Amino acid sequence: MDTIFALASARGKAGVAVIRLSGPMAHDAVAKLCLPPRLRQAGLRRLIWQGEVLDEALVVLFAQGASFTGEASAELQLHGSTAVVARVLQVLAALDGLRMAEAGEFTRRALENGRLDLSQVEGLADLIDAETEAQRKQALRVLSGALGQRVEAWRLDLVRAAALIEATIDFADEDVPLDVTPEVTALIDGLLVQLRAELAGAVAAERIRDGFEVAIVGAPNAGKSTLLNALAGREAAITSEIAGTTRDVIEVRMDIAGLSVTLLDTAGLRDSTDFIERLGVERALDRARQADLRVFLQADADEVLMLTPEVDDLVVLGKADMREGVARAVSGKTGAGVDWLIAEIAERLSGRAASAGLLIRERQRIAMQTAVSGLESAQRHMVQAQDLPELVAADLRASMRALEAMLGRIDVENLLDEIFSSFCIGK
Repeated sequence: MDTIFALASARGKAGVAVIRLSGPMAHDAVAKLCLPPRLRQAGLRRLIWQGEVLDEALVVLFAQGASFTGEASAELQLHGSTAVVARVLQVLAALDGLRMAEAGEFTRRALENGRLDLSQVEGLADLIDAETEAQRKQALRVLSGALGQRVEAWRLDLVRAAALIEATIDFADEDVPLDVTPEVTALIDGLLVQLRAELAGAVAAERIRDGFEVAIVGAPNAGKSTLLNALAGREAAITSEIAGTTRDVIEVRMDIAGLSVTLLDTAGLRDSTDFIERLGVERALDRARQADLRVFLQADADEVLMLTPEVDDLVVLGKADMREGVARAVSGKTGAGVDWLIAEIAERLSGRAASAGLLIRERQRIAMQTAVSGLESAQRHMVQAQDLPELVAADLRASMRALEAMLGRIDVENLLDEIFSSFCIGK
């Protein structure tokens, strides 16, 4: 296998830059530049190539089986100037047997060498991309292997159930002293409870990863754009006294209580003969219905809009600067009630985020749903076709394959190029 190298830290000028090497010649390559330190001990070394001092760097070596990739690896912690990094990369490229790593190749080798499962790889990608505290925590949970540990426990229960059922097939012509039906049924029922619970948390986990959407809806000239600007802390939307100024959906992304939230300023909801405004209203209704939460900004408490609030939605009165002493009112113009509104949004979204499971990707959700479908089929066959245990065994094997695919053990080769293409070169 080739020995690969790449800049692992960000490009550009920095205090420190890190170059990683991985593969059978990683230690030999370092030895050509300096006296290698002991394994897993940082050593300050001058990197010298053909009499030229390249830099003074901290050098760390990792043995095969004790590194991120599972291969013999090394790190060169250089001074972070672009000239130093460029020269060291140039020298490494000139060494026989070394080549520049491809995008995500270090992590791909970690997967292939059993250091990470596929769910951990996806968690690592999310950790690198994390922008909010909730995203960081969720990615770390997945990267820690929590999902893999749960899947392994579920797989062992499936193995036990399948073994019991297949024993009845193998000894169909003999007297089996024990009826396996109660234990198999209990295993299937217990697994369904756990897998359905994990599946139920997938929507919240996806929202933490991709961000929640909060739509501000109301009649024309209710102050929606002004409120959006106040929440965003900048002039994100054009405001005017002319009703119907906002025709398209304006999006502002922000961090609320550690959650990634996209605020949507929508067109004012009213019947209109203006074709363009009518299109804007239709788009506003569509986005508002799809949003995770809606903030209804009303001119008065009795106002009826073209959209009905759902149980968790916020209904507030606008232009609080003109309503002294009125509860649940906000003003984007003066900022009155804005802190309260942000706290209310945070409370509702945090409550939903609390139910998040470990399924952070659509691929994982589909695999889990396939496993659940297999168990539900097995459950039906246990009742309807007790004389055909082969059907139950086939269902259990299908569920097992779905769980194994979730961790990248089978049937995922066609996904790997797409997954690793999102990684940077040095990861």
